[in-house]
Amino acid sequence: MFKYDKKLAYPINIKKKDIKMAKYLLTQFGGANSELGAALRYFSQKFTMPTEEGRALLNDIATEELGHVEMICTMVYQLLKGASLKELEDNGLSTQYIEHGYGLYPTDSNGMPFTVTYFASVGDPIADLAEDMAAEEKARVTYEHLIDMAKDTDVIDVLLFLRQREIVHYNRFRALYEEYKYEMNN
Repeated sequence: MFKYDKKLAYPINIKKKDIKMAKYLLTQFGGANSELGAALRYFSQKFTMPTEEGRALLNDIATEELGHVEMICTMVYQLLKGASLKELEDNGLSTQYIEHGYGLYPTDSNGMPFTVTYFASVGDPIADLAEDMAAEEKARVTYEHLIDMAKDTDVIDVLLFLRQREIVHYNRFRALYEEYKYEMNN
């Protein structure tokens, strides 16, 4: 069950256009280590968690990841606001425009569309949680790379928030992983 709160988890108010940064951010919408991939991974995996606690954790984090998708899309939209066709072309977004206009579509920063092959769900709680911890670490590193490329504090502040959420998710998955490993060995 979902409850949609009509506000973002962290305020986003980007005032400066930055087409290049918008292109970079697309990777967290539809790339291999994206928020969309995380949300779908955790929703898929929750059904084979052996406890209600595990199912609830994966569901809660999957839902939060969908909120992060909304945040990334908001950032991209604000960074592209007022962009001309020439600016899109100069920054490598002309093919995105041809296919989708100014609409957002899940791709990585190279324009490769999202695919479900980006995530795993094998039905084993230990293996799936190990995958989830790795996914959170890869997303954290991606945010660190985006922070390195960002110049605007309005962008950096949001990226720092999202990076911190990856750390929180990793720690919650690790705790559940350790609990399940302990139960299996006793």
